[in-house]
Amino acid sequence: MLVLGIESSCDETGLALYDSKRGLLAHALHSQIAMHRAYGGVVPELASRDHIRHALPLLKKVLQQAEVSRTEIDVIAFTQGPGLAGALLVGASIANGLGLALSKPVIGIHHLEGHLLSPLLAKKPPTFPFVALLVSGGHTQLMQVTDIGLYQMLGETLDDAVGEAFDKTAKLLGLDYPGGPEVSRLAKLGTPGIVELPRPMLNSGNLDFSFSGLKTAVLTYLNRSGSNTSDQEKANVARGFVDAAVEVLTTKTVSALKLTGMKRLIVAGGVSANYQLREALCAAASKCRFDVYYPDLALCTDNGAMIAFAGALRLQRNPTGANTSYAFTIRPRWDLSAINDFSGTPG
Repeated sequence: MLVLGIESSCDETGLALYDSKRGLLAHALHSQIAMHRAYGGVVPELASRDHIRHALPLLKKVLQQAEVSRTEIDVIAFTQGPGLAGALLVGASIANGLGLALSKPVIGIHHLEGHLLSPLLAKKPPTFPFVALLVSGGHTQLMQVTDIGLYQMLGETLDDAVGEAFDKTAKLLGLDYPGGPEVSRLAKLGTPGIVELPRPMLNSGNLDFSFSGLKTAVLTYLNRSGSNTSDQEKANVARGFVDAAVEVLTTKTVSALKLTGMKRLIVAGGVSANYQLREALCAAASKCRFDVYYPDLALCTDNGAMIAFAGALRLQRNPTGANTSYAFTIRPRWDLSAINDFSGTPG
């Protein structure tokens, strides 16, 4: 089964071809970072228009890379939600238009399920069950994953996602968008312990997160420093922020593993590429004796490969999960627990 995946939930246009027997054949990605950087964040209308410009050229590119024709595609999977409404509409329209033109079935995929399953594309994938830490600009969640389509929420952020907190902290420090990689790089130059910031909800007794207060603590510190904050002071602030965020994420994740009794952890989403987080989780894995898995770095951000792969796995479980009505909906807000079954989601 050859699945075409289309991802367009936010500011990256991703297309990929996944074959259930041969694996990932090709994937291509267009990032809108350069366009949105001038505005300090994603502009939804510009994102939608850019998806329109790049989706079909990327389709041509992956077909050429995989050396297959459009007619050889068996199923088209697309990101149905969550995400920006306009951006989702572009991907959904293209997927269903192609499906109609090629007489191929279409299946809508939950964006977070794509991220959650993406470490299974690695050369040494984890096996079920496992705990999943989903960390991105829009989400921070701990999930117990029993199998495909069987997800139990263990904890989630009550306000800002950790990636959002990174971006807001970067803006406060005068760094470029996207802020996560910039804060991480600056933190390497900082001295640990110089700037001590709070660890929100570290001892809350549950597995929920909160990062808005951490961002506010950065703002408060910088306001006290005034306009004469030196480059080294900014690096120390970045280090304090990263150390606090990573400690909370690591501590809560280890608690989730202990609570569930599981020995496998997968970490996915854009923040899963963060150097300091990986270092801390790998150290915790060695100390507490659990295995930790990540997507390939190229697949940490939004991409079509994870959507194609999730579509293939869904259809292996339920071959009738795709549809040929081509009457689609999008779900900008969509709880991952709402897909707790082995069926494909309606396109």
